[in-house]
Amino acid sequence: MSRILVTGAAGNIGGALVSRLISYPEYFVVGVDNFLTGNSDNLPPKDHSNFLFVETDVNDFDEINDVMTQHQFDYVFHYAAVVGVQRTLSNPIGVLNDIQGIKNLLSLSRATGVKRFFYSSSSEVYGEPVEFPQNEDTTPLNSRLPYAVVKNVGEAFLKSYHKEYNLPFTIFRFFNTYGPRQSEDFVITRFMNQALQGNPITIYGSGLQTRTFCYIDDNIDTTLICLQKELFQNEVLNVGNDDEYTIHDLAKKLSR
Repeated sequence: MSRILVTGAAGNIGGALVSRLISYPEYFVVGVDNFLTGNSDNLPPKDHSNFLFVETDVNDFDEINDVMTQHQFDYVFHYAAVVGVQRTLSNPIGVLNDIQGIKNLLSLSRATGVKRFFYSSSSEVYGEPVEFPQNEDTTPLNSRLPYAVVKNVGEAFLKSYHKEYNLPFTIFRFFNTYGPRQSEDFVITRFMNQALQGNPITIYGSGLQTRTFCYIDDNIDTTLICLQKELFQNEVLNVGNDDEYTIHDLAKKLSR
C-alpha cells in the first residue's frame, strides 16, 4: 500500500484530490490543513479506512515533522497555500511565510525517503505573459505579486533538491480551476452567486481581459495520470484549458 500525504487537503483542489485518491484501496492518504483558507466541508467523510486527517500547519516544522516521521510517505502532494486574490494582496507577509512550509516539506521528504514530490504551482508565475499559449520551457516567468513569487521560489527549491539530493518532483502550474467546492474568492463562484441572487455582476476593468478555466475533474484526472503512469517526472506541466473567455463573455454565460 502506498502512503500519500496531501497538504491543503481542505481546499478546493486538495479536497478533490483526496476524495479521488481514497477511491483506490491501494492508497492510504493522510490529509493535513490548518483551515486558514480551507473548509472542513471539502474533506471526505471520516468512515474511510484508508484516510486520516490531521489538523496541521506545514509552516510549523515540529507539527509537520510529527506527521511525516510517523507515516513515512511514498508520495507528497504539497497543495497548502494562502490563496485568493484579495486575501493574498492584503496579507503579503502571510503569503511569504509559505516558503517555510515548502522548505519544511522538502527537508522532511528527503529525510524520510519520499519517492516523488508533487507541487501545486500556478499560472501566476508567468505574470503578464508575452506569448500564447504559455510554454513551460520558453515562456519567461514574470512573477510580481507575492503569491506568484512564492510559487516561483517553491519551483526553484524543488529543482535544487532534485539536483543536490536527487529528490524526484513534478511541478503543476495550475491555471484557473473551478468546481462545486470552490470558495467565493474566485471569479466563477462570485459571478454565479451574484447572478443567482439577482444582483448585478461586478466586473473590474473593461471586461475584455481573457482567462481560461479548467474543471476540477480534468485537473484531478491529469494529476492521477502523472502519478500512476509516472509521467512528467522532474518536469513542469501546465494544467488548464486552451479555450479563452473574456470576463465579459463569462459574465453573460453565467447569467444565462
